[in-house]
Amino acid sequence: MLEFFTLLLILYIIWDVNYFVRCIFTLGYAHFFQKKIKINEKSTIYSLCTTQDVDIFIRHMNNARYLRELDFARFHFYGLTGIYQKIKSRRGGAVQGASSVRYRRTIPIFNPYKIETQLIWWDDKAIYLEQKFITLSDGFVRAIALSKQCITNCDVLELMKEMNDGEDKRPDVPEDLKLWLDAIEVSSQKLRKDK
Repeated sequence: MLEFFTLLLILYIIWDVNYFVRCIFTLGYAHFFQKKIKINEKSTIYSLCTTQDVDIFIRHMNNARYLRELDFARFHFYGLTGIYQKIKSRRGGAVQGASSVRYRRTIPIFNPYKIETQLIWWDDKAIYLEQKFITLSDGFVRAIALSKQCITNCDVLELMKEMNDGEDKRPDVPEDLKLWLDAIEVSSQKLRKDK
């Protein structure tokens, strides 16, 4: 029995067990207890800044933790919209291609917040999400993130047409996203020159 608990402790230390448990819980809750949403609707998850989320001063959420929370919100969006199942059915995949987070105000310890995730645009290779951290006590947007989700082995334009009930129209690219994509392209060209 002691060997079993020792093995569990070692696995807990080596693997980030909390991450996997949270993923299973987030996806399971979305699948069994929440209504599916359309691809152009927002999904929302709720959380609390705990002692495991804080920085060295133990006062507010660590910057790296925001990115982790964005993962859970993105998985939740994928589950509620069914987009990931559509991608997998086409033998495709989705991978984070880039992200940008703008921190406006900290999320203090023991404060509840929500993350709203919304698809804002797509091109022939990726979908783009906007995600907002909003504290429940005051409704203030504490941080906002843009992310590029590269879709592999899948025609994104055809996929989005199917997700939009056959409509082929995509929204106009938001100005902040356009500028961010331009910056990514400049960075990519610079790295190509460095080779």
